[in-house]
Amino acid sequence: MTPPTKAKRELIRQALAAPGGPGRLGIRAVESKRGAVRQAVLHIDPADYTCSRLAAELADEWVEYVTTTEIAGWAVTYRSAVDRFCKAMDAQAGPAASGLTLSSPALVDLVVRWERSLPETYSAGSKWPGYLSSCLRTLIIRRDDHADRKVDPALTRLARGPITISWGESSERDEFTRAEKRAMVRAAWKSVQAMETRIRDGWELAGRGQHPDRGSWTNLADLLWALAYGGLQPAEIRAAVPMATRWPDELRALVARPDGTVVTNTARQQLLTQLVAKLYPTTLDLHAFRILLMDTTGHAPEEVTQFGAKDVEFLPKGVRLTLLKNRAARMRHRAFRDADRSGEESDVSDEVFSDQPRREASEVVRRLLAATERVRQKAPHITNSLFVRAVVRSDGQLAFDYWKPHIPIATFGVWLKSWGVTVTGEAHVGRLRKSTKVEKAIVTGGRISAAADDHLEETFAGHYAQGTTLRIVSGQVITTAQEHWLNKALDKADSVTGPTVVTPEAAEHTPDPAQLQALGLEPEEAEGIIQGQLDMGVTHCRNPWQSPFSPAGELCAVAPLRCLECRNAWILPSQLPQLLLFEEHLEGLRRRLPPQSFTALWGQSYTNLRAILAGRSEAEKVLARKHIEAGQASLDLPMAAYVEFDA
Repeated sequence: MTPPTKAKRELIRQALAAPGGPGRLGIRAVESKRGAVRQAVLHIDPADYTCSRLAAELADEWVEYVTTTEIAGWAVTYRSAVDRFCKAMDAQAGPAASGLTLSSPALVDLVVRWERSLPETYSAGSKWPGYLSSCLRTLIIRRDDHADRKVDPALTRLARGPITISWGESSERDEFTRAEKRAMVRAAWKSVQAMETRIRDGWELAGRGQHPDRGSWTNLADLLWALAYGGLQPAEIRAAVPMATRWPDELRALVARPDGTVVTNTARQQLLTQLVAKLYPTTLDLHAFRILLMDTTGHAPEEVTQFGAKDVEFLPKGVRLTLLKNRAARMRHRAFRDADRSGEESDVSDEVFSDQPRREASEVVRRLLAATERVRQKAPHITNSLFVRAVVRSDGQLAFDYWKPHIPIATFGVWLKSWGVTVTGEAHVGRLRKSTKVEKAIVTGGRISAAADDHLEETFAGHYAQGTTLRIVSGQVITTAQEHWLNKALDKADSVTGPTVVTPEAAEHTPDPAQLQALGLEPEEAEGIIQGQLDMGVTHCRNPWQSPFSPAGELCAVAPLRCLECRNAWILPSQLPQLLLFEEHLEGLRRRLPPQSFTALWGQSYTNLRAILAGRSEAEKVLARKHIEAGQASLDLPMAAYVEFDA
C-alpha cells in the first residue's frame, strides 16, 4: 500500500468529533485536486432527525470510517447517504422513528423500502442509487464488525448481501481514432512552436520599449515594456490607455474581430489579455503540452500536469519523472527513454516535420520548463506543477497561478477548434488516455498484464478494453490468422513474386509488432522490422538468411537491388523516400539501356515499384521529397548497380 499523501495525513490529524456542539460529528479537511488541504467542515447532527439515536450510530461509523480509510473525496457521499436515509426513516416511521436503532428488528423492512425508492429520485440508468445504498451498507457492516456494537442479525445479513436495485448503467467514452490522435499531436507541436515564437518576439519587442510616460501609451513595445520590466499592473495600463478609436492599427489588430470590427467597450480588457499572451503562456497554450505529455508517456491527464521542476531528472538519453495519481494515491518514478537518433545530423534532428513529430518526453518537458520559467519565477509557491499561467484578473491585477483547463473560453474543445482538429463524439481529454492504452495493448499483443502496467488488470478489462479499436483489432487478428493458415494449407506462399506492402491506411504511419504479426510474421521478424534491424535499404526483409536468390543459410547476395522482386520483402509507409530514390535510379537505367536489356534486368522490379508508388498520394510523395531534400533519407546501392554505365 502506498503511503498517504500530505493532504490525507492532514485529514487524519484534523479529524474531530464535535465541531459544533454535543452530538455533532464531522471532519475538518478534504483533499483538493492540487494535493493541498482545503478547510471545510462536514457534519452530521443527530438532533436534526427524529431518529436521532439511529443517526448518532451511523454518524459514529461515518467519522471513524473516513478517518481510518482516508477517503476524503467520498466523505461527502457517505454523509449524503446517512442524511437521505435518516430523513426517509423519519417520513416512513413517523413518531416511532425516535426509537429506531441499528439493533431494531423493524429496521430491515424500512431499509429495503428506502433502497428500492432511490431510483425514483434519479434519472434512468444513474449509478447514484447504487452508490448511496452501498455507502449505507458499508457503515452497517463496519458496525457489525465490532463485537461491542449491536446490530440486528437480519439487518446484517441484508447489508452483507447484494443490493436490491440495479447498479445503473454507464456509457464508456470511446478512444479517439488513430487519425484523430495523430492530428492532435501534429496540432500540439504546431501550437507549441507558435507559442514559443510569440513569446520570444514579445520579449524582444518589450526590450526595445520604454516607460509609456516617456514613450507612448499606444505604442505596443512600450506597453509590453510596462508589463515586463516597468512593474505596472494591467489596471494601471487600462486606466492610462486612450479610447480604442485613437489606437494605431497595430493595437487595433490585436483586438479586432474576424470581420475587422473592434468592440470599444471591451477593447481595453482584450488588449490587456493580448499583451500578457505575448509575454507568458496562456490557458489555451498549455493544452498542447498536456496532449504531448500524454502521448509520449501514456499517463493520465492528472499525472502529467501534477509534477514540478523538483520531480524532473534529465538522463543522458531521456528523462525520469515522479508522477502522482490522486485517485489511486500512488506515486511512481518513471523513466522515459529518447529515440535513437545517432544516425541523424543535429540540425536536422531538431526539425519537426508534420508527419513525424518527436515523440520524446524529454523534449516536451524541456520545452515546458522553458515556456513556464518566467511564470514559475513569479509564483515560487507553486512547486508541484509545471502547468502554470499568467492571467489578468477581473480587478486588473496580473496573477500567476495554477493552470485551469476547464475555463469555458479555453477548454480542451476550444483548443481543438482553434487548431482545426475535428473529432467525433465528446471532446474529452480522457479519451486520449484511452487511445494510448489501446496502442499499448496492441503493441503488447493483447496481454492485459503488460498493458495494465499502471492500474489494476480489472480496471483495464472493464474500462480500456471496451473501446472500438480493440474490438475491431480482435476480429481482424482472428480473420487474418484464419486466412494465414488457409493460405499455408493451400501452399500459396510460393506463388508470391513480390514484396508485401503495408499501406498507410493499414499501418497509419505507426505500425507495431502486433499488426505485423497479424499479417503473418513471426514475433522476432516483426520486432526486427520495427526496430530497423532488417532494413535492406529499399525494403525490410523478414529473413535475409532465407533468400530465394541465395543458398539457404547464406546472407542474401542481391539486396537491395532485387528486394522488389522478393517474397521476403516488406515495405512500410516510412520507406517512401527510399522508394522514390530507387525510382530515380531505375529511370536513369531505363534511359540509358536498350528496352530489351532493361526489361530483362529490371522489368519486374520496375513494374512492382510503379504499382507500389501508384498507391501513395501526391501529398505523401511531396512530403517524402522534403525529407530527401533535408538529408533525412538516402539510398545506398552496391557498386554493381552502376556497372551498366561503365565500359
